[in-house]
Amino acid sequence: MRFDPYGQLKPHGPGEWFSRRSEAFTRTCPFSPSAYNEDELAQVQFPMARNLDDRIGRYEAAYVGHVEQGDLRAFGSSGGMVTWTAMELMRRGLIDAVAHVAATPSPDEGAPLFRYVISRSEASLRAGAKSRYYPIELSEVIKAIRFTPGRYAVVGLPCFIKAIHLLRAEDPVLRERVVFTLGLFCGHMKSARMVESFAWQMGEQIQAVDNIDFRAKDPSRPANWYTARIGLKTGGERRQDWWHFVDGDWGAGFFQNSACNFCDDVVAETADISFGDAWIEPYSSDGRGTNVVVIRSPVLDRIVRSAFAAGELCLKAVDADFVHQTQAAGFRQRREGLALRLSRRRFGVRPRKRIAPLPPRLSVRRLAVYLLRGQITYWSHRIFFLARLLNKPGLYTRWARTGLAVYQGFAYSRGKIGAAIDRLQAAAPSLSPRSKTSADLHD
Repeated sequence: MRFDPYGQLKPHGPGEWFSRRSEAFTRTCPFSPSAYNEDELAQVQFPMARNLDDRIGRYEAAYVGHVEQGDLRAFGSSGGMVTWTAMELMRRGLIDAVAHVAATPSPDEGAPLFRYVISRSEASLRAGAKSRYYPIELSEVIKAIRFTPGRYAVVGLPCFIKAIHLLRAEDPVLRERVVFTLGLFCGHMKSARMVESFAWQMGEQIQAVDNIDFRAKDPSRPANWYTARIGLKTGGERRQDWWHFVDGDWGAGFFQNSACNFCDDVVAETADISFGDAWIEPYSSDGRGTNVVVIRSPVLDRIVRSAFAAGELCLKAVDADFVHQTQAAGFRQRREGLALRLSRRRFGVRPRKRIAPLPPRLSVRRLAVYLLRGQITYWSHRIFFLARLLNKPGLYTRWARTGLAVYQGFAYSRGKIGAAIDRLQAAAPSLSPRSKTSADLHD
């Protein structure tokens, strides 16, 4: 896997590899139409699950809360539950190591800022805390797991966890050694160019960047007020709130990987346990961070219940509706939006998804949001490539600022564009009846 000109990881190899058919590959690529889907994998993994919901899949229990004891909550991006769970599995002797993403120490020019590593101590796990909005891949740790006996947990995004299960079905060594999977709720994956864009907008070149914290935590501010902090190789740092970036609106789709347009798993439905941010009040205003947790493994459910009873965790049981509300924008994009995208004519591989490829009945505003988001995704890679080639950051930032203004005019219930669309919808509602999910327009 290597970075392409747009800062996305792509496979590289001999020309004949790309033209050679491989039945095994069609079964193990998580986006292959021939691979098992999330429902089929979850049926095998969790056949006796107590609950089944068509949005979050099979599960034993769901909670909202945080780590109560120690400093894990303060140290992580959210409530500290991901690192706590990995540590607890290690403390109980249920695993020997954890495969997770960590920062690359003092990366050379052109080297990735983050990569998968294998941790065998709590100190190493702590170093991997925090959110990483950066392209990464699993090949090196898969090789390491195959080479070194032991029991492993793997932390990953929904498509990564799905890929692990597809590989386990083909490889008895991985099936024996990967014993737990810890999933992360996902909006979409960004390209490496987002870090570069943030650096530009803070007055720095990417060559000067030593590290980045995408979500520098401040308990005095709401959790959803993201602040990016870049550490410089000279020892200094720069900080800026995301809303001051021309591409800081996550929902607009800047630098999104195109594969994410054809994913229908928001909450890592095939993972033994999965974690997200509780983007719903009063939790989103708590700058200390709060997790929403979906547990599918009975073993992990017992561990979490025991820790809650001992006062290590502060948790409240919630239902599938609550989990859905905390990720409402992501579910719209991967249900309503995906149905629209699947209904459009495509060339090449046709995805096989759990969503019917039918154009949903959308409001004018929602239709515009999905179409604009697709255009921003497509052109952000290309305009940034040109600006980078010419060394003219302003070429990209001016385009991005204009694109964001148009997108937000449709996406949010404010501004002249939004008001005009609302008047059009009210005057001619029969032109485009609203769907049940189009009322909440905040993306």
